Amino acid sequence: MTNPVLGFSKKTKEEKIKWLASHYLKDDPDAISVLQKYWNPDANLQKLHDDFIENTITNYYLPFGVAPNFLINGELYALPMVIEESSVVAAASNAAKFWLDKGGFKTEILGTTKNGQVYFNYFGNKASLIAFFDEVLPTLRTSIEGIQKNMKKRGGGLLNIELKDSTAELEGFYQLHCTFETLDAMGANFINSCLETIARTFEEEAQINPAFHDENDCPEVVMSILSNYVPECRVRAEVSCPISQLDPDPDKAQEFADRFVRAVAIAQTETRRAVTHNKGIMNGIDAVILATGNDFRAVEAGIHAYAAKDGHYRSLTYATATEGEFRFGIDIPLALGTVGGLTSLHPLVKLAFEILQKPNAQQLMQIVAVAGLAQNFAALRSLVTTGIQKGHMKMHLMNILNQMEANVQEKEKAVDHFKEQTVSHSAVVEFIENLRA
Repeated sequence: MTNPVLGFSKKTKEEKIKWLASHYLKDDPDAISVLQKYWNPDANLQKLHDDFIENTITNYYLPFGVAPNFLINGELYALPMVIEESSVVAAASNAAKFWLDKGGFKTEILGTTKNGQVYFNYFGNKASLIAFFDEVLPTLRTSIEGIQKNMKKRGGGLLNIELKDSTAELEGFYQLHCTFETLDAMGANFINSCLETIARTFEEEAQINPAFHDENDCPEVVMSILSNYVPECRVRAEVSCPISQLDPDPDKAQEFADRFVRAVAIAQTETRRAVTHNKGIMNGIDAVILATGNDFRAVEAGIHAYAAKDGHYRSLTYATATEGEFRFGIDIPLALGTVGGLTSLHPLVKLAFEILQKPNAQQLMQIVAVAGLAQNFAALRSLVTTGIQKGHMKMHLMNILNQMEANVQEKEKAVDHFKEQTVSHSAVVEFIENLRA
């Protein structure tokens, strides 16, 4: 066992790598070389990346791709996507192309409100707490005026503060439920700053209020924090067309529509299927969120909670095929930002926004929802027709060839061979070994 290291954060990047190499990498020069190989040769750009997080030792690259031909509310978009998984960008592109001549994607913002809570303990008389809250509410609002001055100028800020009694779930548990409008900012720092000030003011006012006779009767703040569950900040995206347009063969078109709707119904019913179904949706959503410098972990947590909002984890998408019309859509919560965070710092994030024609937060919500819907359409289309592996493994072929260190000629022959053959790891290995023999 190695000894703990003290003052690691104060070491230079070179010193950190040297320590890491000597304690965990057996002083392997190749390992050190790999870390250094991914440094950006532009020192200023590398310094920018180093400052994004703590204890940076190198950069970790992910592919930045583009899925073109997305017709969204009558406007054509190319979607920047950052992801490592084979076939995601291809699937999104294929779905965009499929719907291009069928009216494209239609989207609608259902709400933009975000929220956060001040959680506190109170074991005294409920009526006294309610009376105190009504009395202190104007003071709570006034306490954050300095913080929200600029936000209010732009039309945002605190919307409401509500006292919630949660003692049925946990003894003595109350909360101040606060709602906000943060416009083009995701707003995490703004909301948390407001909440902490509200919490401090609430507690200070309670301590001098005669309604609470002694310290044991007084409300005690436990914590204050924004919530990543934002069901009031929601967007809907849909596609639709006559069933006859789904396939040139009328019988195949109807069969496809029926099987597709049934596949979504299964994901609405069966949790094991719903998890994988929704994971595929997140392939598209996360890829665009990463490209635009937003917090994919916050979005993931909120969306999956929304999928289980009625106590049963379900599909995020819905589908119908009635009266000759096929309709497929998604309704999800998305708290995104186009200002703040990495959006103005990371050069590739700036470029991603240029590619997207500099959308505001609401437009980005719609674009991201479309990416998720397109991904799900492509996946279900494969599942109910040829199966998912045929297309996925075709895209995965190059990864297998690279693992085998195949040269250019071997890759060309393998790609040609597997145009008509089933791709599997063992089949590719056998093909390359036979070539080399």
